[in-house]
Amino acid sequence: MKRLPLPLLTVLLSACTLAPHYQRPNTPVPDQWPADTTSQSTVATPAEAPAGAAPAVAADQIGWKDFFADPRLQRLIEIALENNRNLRIAVLNVAASQAQFKVQRGALFPAISATGAGDVEKLPSHGALSLGSLGGSNGTVLPTGPSSTTFRYYSAGIGFTNYELDLFGRQRSLTTEAFEQYLAQGETRRGTQISLVAEVATDYFTVLADQALLELTEETLRNETESYDLTKVMYENDTTTLLSLRQAESAVDAARASLAQFQRQLAEDTHALTLVLGQAIPTDLPPARNLDTEGLLAEVPAGLPSDLLTHRPDIMSAEHTLRAANANIGAARAAFFPSIQLTGSGGTASTRLDNLFNAGSGTWSFMPTITLPLFTGGRNRANLDLAHVEKNIAVAQYELTIQTAFREVSDALSARGTYVEQRGAQQALVAADAETYTLAQMRFRSGVDNYLATLDAQRSLYGAQQQLVTIRQAELANKVTLYKALGGGWDEQVIASYSLHPPRYSVQ
Repeated sequence: MKRLPLPLLTVLLSACTLAPHYQRPNTPVPDQWPADTTSQSTVATPAEAPAGAAPAVAADQIGWKDFFADPRLQRLIEIALENNRNLRIAVLNVAASQAQFKVQRGALFPAISATGAGDVEKLPSHGALSLGSLGGSNGTVLPTGPSSTTFRYYSAGIGFTNYELDLFGRQRSLTTEAFEQYLAQGETRRGTQISLVAEVATDYFTVLADQALLELTEETLRNETESYDLTKVMYENDTTTLLSLRQAESAVDAARASLAQFQRQLAEDTHALTLVLGQAIPTDLPPARNLDTEGLLAEVPAGLPSDLLTHRPDIMSAEHTLRAANANIGAARAAFFPSIQLTGSGGTASTRLDNLFNAGSGTWSFMPTITLPLFTGGRNRANLDLAHVEKNIAVAQYELTIQTAFREVSDALSARGTYVEQRGAQQALVAADAETYTLAQMRFRSGVDNYLATLDAQRSLYGAQQQLVTIRQAELANKVTLYKALGGGWDEQVIASYSLHPPRYSVQ
């Protein structure tokens, strides 16, 4: 029977691990989106696509430059990706996690060091301390007698200390755990970028909505001022009442108050966008498009719920965390078994420094140590129980992340079709209120009606116009949310300077 070489046997034993075989938990969501989420969807899912049609591109394969068609918004997103501090922190967290993994991986290999030492010691003479039966360092016999008052010993060599032979995979399990945590941080970094892209777009549309509301209020204030001036002339000519004059005056004051409100709101939302960008908003941006411009955003296919497992970075991060908890069980199990540590060195030694490298001065040592846990006060059992509990927690968090993602996509899909209908109905309402306001003004100026009817018509029109802007903003924000919820918004080329490639390491 042939015996395996010791180095090969060591490698084979070190490849063993006591971690449980990992199995991905079952997806705790249905295989299809709820019926009401796609009933009014403008884009068919792959399951609904006609036979022979090209498969829809997944959301995470649609670059954000293809999704956001506004050049001004594209430039803002580029600025945020370069300067946003939250993204920088996420990238640095990946770098820190990568370094922690490399530190843990170093325990798989012996730490070999070159050492040099010198020992000069004065000893008692004339028998004050009997050294005849004592040995010096590394077994060197110390001389005795009146002349043995000074002892010198020099050594140089290469060796390793307390290298743990990973027979039961404890170090390998800990290394796998650190590697999975590193991958989880990488997915968190990717999720941070996706969230940042969505946040910039949402804040940008909010600023556009504020500007539209501000312009609407300024126009309303001009109209109300003209109506007040006309009413004042009519009152001075005794063709209307003081009540109508005061009502016109109140409409002007209300418009002025709304104008101040929207000016403040625009400033605050602009500051919020500046914070997300990480720098002041440049003045040389491309021209802004109107909030009502069609084609600001591309359509996104819904796909299937199972696609979220490979598209959503938070789900992938949760799975890596689960894998790390699974590997930690292997390390906890290995604590019940013997631990073998090796210490060895080889070199040269002499009592004279000038003879340190002469022939015959070679020396070596090899000291294996085995430790078998007999009684730990239940600590190992408690650590193993804790590892199992932490894995169960990670399973629950993984399932909760999937359920949360399923709800976010379902909500966005449900709202996608309804916003189109709501905006169409609101546009019809604005047109009707505008005509009512025109007729009310004509009746007031001809003396058929008082100013109250005009004031009511104006308030209805102004409120309907504000609501239309709000609906349009919400519609765009919903599309951005759907794009983000499906895992879109990631582009490796954008943050090439931030890329941290994972080291080569197998987690099998």
